[in-house]
Amino acid sequence: MPVSSRPLRTIALRLAGAVFVLWAVATLTFFAIHLVPGDPAQAILGGPGSQASQEALDRVRADYGLDQPLVVQYGAMLGRLAVGDLGTSYSLKTPVATVIGGQIVGTLVLAALALALAWLVAIGLALWSSAPGRVARAVSGGIELTAAALPHFWLATVLIAVFSSALGWLPPVANGAPSGLVLPVVTLAVPLAGFLAQLMREHLLGALEQPFTTSALARGETAIGVRLRHALRHAAIPAVHLSGWAIGYLISGAVIVETIFARPGLGRTLVRATELRDVPMVTGVVLVVALVYVLVTIATDLVAAVVDPRLRTAREGR
Repeated sequence: MPVSSRPLRTIALRLAGAVFVLWAVATLTFFAIHLVPGDPAQAILGGPGSQASQEALDRVRADYGLDQPLVVQYGAMLGRLAVGDLGTSYSLKTPVATVIGGQIVGTLVLAALALALAWLVAIGLALWSSAPGRVARAVSGGIELTAAALPHFWLATVLIAVFSSALGWLPPVANGAPSGLVLPVVTLAVPLAGFLAQLMREHLLGALEQPFTTSALARGETAIGVRLRHALRHAAIPAVHLSGWAIGYLISGAVIVETIFARPGLGRTLVRATELRDVPMVTGVVLVVALVYVLVTIATDLVAAVVDPRLRTAREGR
């Protein structure tokens, strides 16, 4: 295959993979939401408490195609998605794209800040655990393991009890100010930091045993200089690759965190839409999250190629 066609083939494969992921997510979401007990027609008429008549329910089902076989409804959904139409929310009577556009920024800001904090903490723990001495390695390893095992709902409850109720330093719910972001960001970042730190520590210790480390020390580099300039770069590559997964992990965690801290975002929107069996809203939110995951995964591959030129060379040689 000509060299000039290789980038085109890579792009085509990426696009095909992205389309397949989005189709699979839409399909699984559509059939899963139909397993939830309840009637979507009730959501359209204001929820279970609307006391809508049977005649009104039948009319709504006919208007929205809910009286059609499930396969027909599925085909209609795919047809709308193919032209970029996410549909209209059953419960809000608003285009799904409009609702998501108003909520996605808050969730992405929360996820991005949590990812940045997780990286900072993970790098600090990895450098500490790679320092000489068993005590530092044992203590940092214990912190990493504990942090990675903490569930979001428990950590959020403890943070609110300590920093809001007991000390009064931070608000327990979102208040529109930067201070309202602190506890949600920490809640999301701490478990991820523990996981990333464990991954980076193993690769950092392995890098310190490589010949390039000995050569750097022989040239007069200090021990901390070797870890920062050489070993850390190699240890960060696996964590960079996992950052795409981390964004998906953080956004899924936002479902819990946004609910606990009463913070507007896709998480709370998804929970509410699922309770109401708002199929277009649930499908739209999950699809947008999947699209963000795909885009971030592609971006992390590019960043990894910059950090480690060997990856770029390997791709060019295919």
